[in-house]
Amino acid sequence: MAIVTHIKKSCAVNPLKMSQPIGAALAFTGLDNCMPTLHGSQGCTAFGLVLFVRHFKEAVPMQTTAMNEATTIMGGYDNVEQAILNIHKRAKPAIIAIASTGLTETKGDDVDGYLTLIRKKHPELDEVALVYVSTPDYVGAFQDGWARAVAKIVKVLAVPGPTVAGQINVLAGSHLTPGDLEEVRELVEAFGLKPIILPDLSGSMDGHIPDNFSPTTLGGTTLAELRASGTSEFTLAIGEQMREAAQTLQDTCGVPFEVLESLTGLETNDRLMSLLAEKSGRPAPNKYRRQRSQLMDAMLDAHFFIGGKKIAIGAEPDLLLAVGKLFAGMGAELTAVVTTTQSPVLEGLPAAEVLIGDLEDLEQRAQGCDLLVTHSHGRQMAERLKLPFLRMGIPMFDRLGAAHQVTVGYRGTRNLIFEVANMFMAAAHEPQPDDWRQPAATGAGAECESCTSAAAH
Repeated sequence: MAIVTHIKKSCAVNPLKMSQPIGAALAFTGLDNCMPTLHGSQGCTAFGLVLFVRHFKEAVPMQTTAMNEATTIMGGYDNVEQAILNIHKRAKPAIIAIASTGLTETKGDDVDGYLTLIRKKHPELDEVALVYVSTPDYVGAFQDGWARAVAKIVKVLAVPGPTVAGQINVLAGSHLTPGDLEEVRELVEAFGLKPIILPDLSGSMDGHIPDNFSPTTLGGTTLAELRASGTSEFTLAIGEQMREAAQTLQDTCGVPFEVLESLTGLETNDRLMSLLAEKSGRPAPNKYRRQRSQLMDAMLDAHFFIGGKKIAIGAEPDLLLAVGKLFAGMGAELTAVVTTTQSPVLEGLPAAEVLIGDLEDLEQRAQGCDLLVTHSHGRQMAERLKLPFLRMGIPMFDRLGAAHQVTVGYRGTRNLIFEVANMFMAAAHEPQPDDWRQPAATGAGAECESCTSAAAH
């Protein structure tokens, strides 16, 4: 069991975490025809927007209530009202999703009350779904904002009704990429089940070129699917962060759920296969039996290179658990482990200690490690420490294809194992002819050899 230590210092020298509003905003981008909006200053939205654009290399819709000094002090009702009316008039979204920021949380704006007043005053908004989630950026982290947003979405939009056979909800944690969600969808559908993935970044942030321009999100979970999620026969929550949303869905609509900590690794995917086989009444397809066999062979081949290696990881809790358990299961040692926020999964990590801190803390403890795993802000650290660097998480702005990285399922786990093992192989010293040169003899032995040589002549 790991000891969880919260590092307390005056400032984050090299930040690892991102804020709650950013996490909520990204969750909102996984909804179809939605306009994610931050209730705060224009700068708050601009920084988040730039981060998403750099990571996904795509145009990302996001709006702001444009608070300034005066409106912050006097209250933001007028700004929220004007923002909603402008968005409705110009973009015609099905959903307007609003997340708070530290600025408006410090003031204490009652945005839920604002939305009630706005709906009474403007009946033209009756067909528009309005969702607000409280995400102060001075507490929590990216994963917390995502989790709060998903919980509020299902609370507001899921509608109870008769159970639809074969329909299941998949609540996706923030550590899953669009590529991961495509893999999950394919896997669930292989059992003859119909998945409602929430939020579905694989539809909106998967890097496709649309036929037509849209000012809102294009693809993702539709409003109809959100409402139908209350009629599913089961909810699969991926990541501990999704437990609250799954519990909310069960409390409001009576949909039972199960939480899988991750979908990276052999054991957890075996559990997923058993669960889907149970819900569908079908055995696991031969395709996945074959992939399981390939994963086992990959683990056998790669453990010679991964076993005994010291690894430093900095990531959000659920991503940290997924890759950390995999590496430890392959025989590696989690020497330096840093995360962003508190989570029940941290104590279960196979490490001596888990720090809630920043990249400076990780760098101090990563001395002598064999591999660094974190997002792109760790690249300078990897260069200073001369470590192989595996980029995982958000943001990943110095490489292409971040949205299509797949580390879930038997196939994704196999590919991740090969990638890491190949990094260790590439970093290993290749013997050269000079490595076998014998050292020059010194001392008495050298004189003896010299005398022997002279006598021979």
